[in-house]
Amino acid sequence: MNHLPEPSPAIATRSGPLTWVQQWHWFERTIPSPRRVNPTPLADHCHVPPPATVADIHAALASLTARHEALRTTVDPLRPIQHVHRADWAPPPVDYVDVPAADAGTLEAATAALAACPIDPERNPPWRARVLLETGKPYAVLVAAHHVVIDGWGLAVLINQLHDQLHGDDAPAEPSIHPLDTISAQHPERARAAEREWLIRLASNPTGVLAPFGGTDNGNGRHRLQHRSVGAYDDLDRVARRYRVSPEVVVLAALAHDVVTRTGEHRFLASVVVSNRARAALRNSIGVRALTVPVQIDLRPGAAFGEVVASVASASAAAYRHGQYDPAELVAAQARMDRRRGVVAVPTIEYNCYSWPRDYLVPAQNTPPDGVVTWISSAPDEPCETLYVDFSRDAGVVTLDVTVGDHLLDAGQAMALPARLCDLLRALADGAECPVPTRSLTPAASGWWRAPQGWACLTKVEDVLRGHPGVLDVTVAPGGEGDEPHLVAHARVAHDVTPGDLHHHVLDHLGEVPGILAPGRYVLSPTDFEPGGTGTPRVPSRMPATDAERALATAVAAAGPGDPPAGSFGIPDAVDMNRCLADHGVTLVAIPRLLALLHQSGFTGIAPDELAGTASLGHLAAALEPFAPRAQRGGETSP
Repeated sequence: MNHLPEPSPAIATRSGPLTWVQQWHWFERTIPSPRRVNPTPLADHCHVPPPATVADIHAALASLTARHEALRTTVDPLRPIQHVHRADWAPPPVDYVDVPAADAGTLEAATAALAACPIDPERNPPWRARVLLETGKPYAVLVAAHHVVIDGWGLAVLINQLHDQLHGDDAPAEPSIHPLDTISAQHPERARAAEREWLIRLASNPTGVLAPFGGTDNGNGRHRLQHRSVGAYDDLDRVARRYRVSPEVVVLAALAHDVVTRTGEHRFLASVVVSNRARAALRNSIGVRALTVPVQIDLRPGAAFGEVVASVASASAAAYRHGQYDPAELVAAQARMDRRRGVVAVPTIEYNCYSWPRDYLVPAQNTPPDGVVTWISSAPDEPCETLYVDFSRDAGVVTLDVTVGDHLLDAGQAMALPARLCDLLRALADGAECPVPTRSLTPAASGWWRAPQGWACLTKVEDVLRGHPGVLDVTVAPGGEGDEPHLVAHARVAHDVTPGDLHHHVLDHLGEVPGILAPGRYVLSPTDFEPGGTGTPRVPSRMPATDAERALATAVAAAGPGDPPAGSFGIPDAVDMNRCLADHGVTLVAIPRLLALLHQSGFTGIAPDELAGTASLGHLAAALEPFAPRAQRGGETSP
């Protein structure tokens, strides 16, 4: 009863651990879909060339299933394990839909509908296909794939190979490499050394530098923008050849240049999707190779753009090398570091590149197809703390997709961003050096304060502190002298509120207030606390006290490193409720099992992404709720 049941996978030809890249998407599949960063599942389509028939499509999908092990791979629900099955394990998951008219709008809507269909990668093939029929003839094949097994590049490879087979041009392909074949290339010792080095580099890296430079005073929405430019296609090609790098690196360097120009910050953090498909044997692999890694942008004031490109390319390569080892351990280590220094690291830029066009927005009527066009939509949604930029370069057009919170960039500023980038590319293509500015060219918004580790909105910090029970009044202002500035909160509090209580409250709530970013430290000043002191109040240890806290502590003890004693989940009394999961050694890959243990104990109410942060166990336990009593026959409830 006390042991979590082991899953029973279907018969497989071989099994093994998920790779360092797959771990991210394996964890992300447990997060509610509206809160995911990456689209799951991915979806795309290809037209059916005449005279291919439905039977041809079915035969091609069966052939691709035999060629690619990823198409017949399932994953374990509670452990980062994958199972490869025989080619005849399951029939190709394909269905057929009749449409009255197979036009571009119908195709786009059908692709979006297929992407919205859930895929169960634990029991079924991690992909599905749908054939659109017009007057009984196949018009297009739509394919959706789960990100834990197939990435965006891989889906594009799969679509291309499907089209080639239907067209009769299926040339012999390079042998497909399955992720299980790459496990042996990981080196644990190098992994630990890389993690230590990466954490040292991130320790002094300011983050969130875009926050005070734009948006409206009461921004509470997000803008989604798509910008297409034909002219920028050739400009980007010329700049990439000039500096002998890929177009993707040039666009990231242009984004970095723009951040420096607006903010004057020469060091910040970018979250970048990097793919390891440099070798020919990997280019035809549909498996997951792309990984989102933290890239430290560090630019020299006055440097020409060529130096910016070299710096960004080097940082991306270094981040990929660091990220390829035990990413769950790296996330936990960074969370521990962030909690110790009292900050929540938020990357300035999330940058992604994809190899096929995706229309997030519907173009306006009569939009010229051969010039610069921009479409934007806004919604009163929760604002983004990060600038999301997706880049593609297809069919002679550069496409930039931007998603940004209104407190970062309002609608006008969001529209101006890709236009500035295209102007920069034009100047570079014409031979300009475009040196990095030495200081900001845009003034900061009022109410923001520059801390050693980022930016803080003073009014937001005050709102957080006022939310703590026993705080009667509070004012927040910068303090300190010289190179050690800090933020001082002068709070009038009840006699039983300590500085440690307030600091603990701030840490637990910073990530829940849209737009707030933490400074390097807080000096909290209740009536009996000496203002102007240095350092962070030490948070005392606390053992679990409530049923919810004991259930969470038990699950943490069982899901942490090492094996729990036989016949028990763990030792909950040894779990400090004032520490976060990372402090107890719980990594990303252990969170699904931890949630299953909570479910087994009768509690629910927290999502996996909430567990991946720096919130204390006490704060997390407060959100837990017991399951409602089950209704028995006759309408009675169980005791």
